[in-house]
Amino acid sequence: MTAPVFVVDHFDAGDGGRYVVDGAEGRHAVSVKRLRPGEDVILTDGAGRWADCTVTGTEGKDRLIVHMSTVSEDPAPDPRVTVVQALPKGDRGEVAVETMTEVGVDAIVPWAAARCVTQWKGERGAKALAKWRNTAREAGKQSRRTRFPEIPGLHTGKEVAALLADADFAAVLHESGEDPLAAAELPSTGTIVLVVGPEGGVSPEELALFATAGARPHVLGPTVLRTSTAGTAAAALLLGRTGRWSS
Repeated sequence: MTAPVFVVDHFDAGDGGRYVVDGAEGRHAVSVKRLRPGEDVILTDGAGRWADCTVTGTEGKDRLIVHMSTVSEDPAPDPRVTVVQALPKGDRGEVAVETMTEVGVDAIVPWAAARCVTQWKGERGAKALAKWRNTAREAGKQSRRTRFPEIPGLHTGKEVAALLADADFAAVLHESGEDPLAAAELPSTGTIVLVVGPEGGVSPEELALFATAGARPHVLGPTVLRTSTAGTAAAALLLGRTGRWSS
C-alpha cells in the first residue's frame, strides 16, 4: 500500500535528517492514523516537492518524528487541465472538487454563472472558497498527489472567457454541441480548459461569449450528468486521451 501523505510548509530537516510533523498534520498522523516507528510516510508541500520518510517515533498526541531522505520535485503535468466549475447547489461543490482532485485536475475555477442558484457573497463566499480549497487539500493527500489543484477566487463570465482565449484547447460541455469530447483534437502540450455549467445550464449569452473566446460546445456522452459529476467524467476522459494517465 502506498505510504500516507502529510502536508508540510518546509523541508528543513535537522541533524541526521530528523524532522518533526506537528500541528493538525502531526495530530492526524499520531492520534488518527496511529503511525508507529518503521512505517513509511510521504511529506509534500502540495506544490510538487516531496520526501520519502520513515517514522522514528512520536511525542505526545500531535508530534510525529521521522527521518527525512532526499527531497524531490515532480515536474508540472503537461498538458495542464483546468475545469471551470459553475457553483452547484448544496454540498455538491465539494463533491466536484474532491473527485476532480482524485482524477488529477490541475486547477478548478469557481464560476458565478448566470443561472447559478448558489451565490458566493461576502463572508459566506469566503467560507465556501476556503471549504473548496480544504477539500482539494484533503483529497490530494488521500489520492497521494504531490501537486494539489489550484483554486483561485470566484470568476465572472468575462474572466472565464479570458481563460478560454488563452487556452490551447477550450470547450464547453453543453447539449447543443455536435462534437463529442471523445473525438476532439487535443494538444499534446499546453493548456486545456473545460467549462461545466450549473444545474440550469449555460445561458445563450454565455455560450456566445465563450464561443467568441474560442470555446465550442461539446457533448460528453448520451446521458445527462449532474454538474457535480460532469467535470470529473470529462477530466478523466481528457487525462486518458492526452496520455497523462499512462505516465
